Amino acid sequence: MRSPSVLWLLILSVPLLIVGCGGSDSAPTSSQTPPDAVRRDVEQSIASLNEMRESLSATIDTSAVDKRTFKRVCAPVGKRARQLGADRGWEVQQLATKYRNPAHEPDAEARRLHEEFVTSPELTERWIRTTRSGHEGWRYARRITVQPSCLACHGPKDERPAFVKKDYPEDRAYGFEDGDLRGIYAVFVPDTSTGDAF
Repeated sequence: MRSPSVLWLLILSVPLLIVGCGGSDSAPTSSQTPPDAVRRDVEQSIASLNEMRESLSATIDTSAVDKRTFKRVCAPVGKRARQLGADRGWEVQQLATKYRNPAHEPDAEARRLHEEFVTSPELTERWIRTTRSGHEGWRYARRITVQPSCLACHGPKDERPAFVKKDYPEDRAYGFEDGDLRGIYAVFVPDTSTGDAF
């Protein structure tokens, strides 16, 4: 039979073991968003890009959509996204599971982020810590919402403009309604561009 002091020692040790073993389930020690200056820069930059997209889409004459409409409305947003990435050292993408251009097909991680926006319609943005191409950093996702004028090219399949049907035979970017999730802006900010080590 064990002595009472050993028994008490075992009883008192159990809570300490339980607390000590809980480390993997506890909250991570690093924050779930990047440093404030980086977070603000990314969020404001993408908000500005989205405002540009919405402003340009509001100028669409839905009765006369052609290739010039694309060059005037959609192309400048993509160009601005690429320039933003080049200027800041970020990777800036517009991704969608129902893409028109296969270059906008999401990778597995972006697909999971996209799904979060599908299952949580109130979600507008999300940050995650990740590694891409061997570089650690932050990935930001923000929802892209279908505007009424977008339906001229992204509405019913049979009502798409002739140039879309001709130029994009594998098109998946149709069947949307006003307010639907069109896709996401996905921004990867490598730690090397933030000036901080995490």
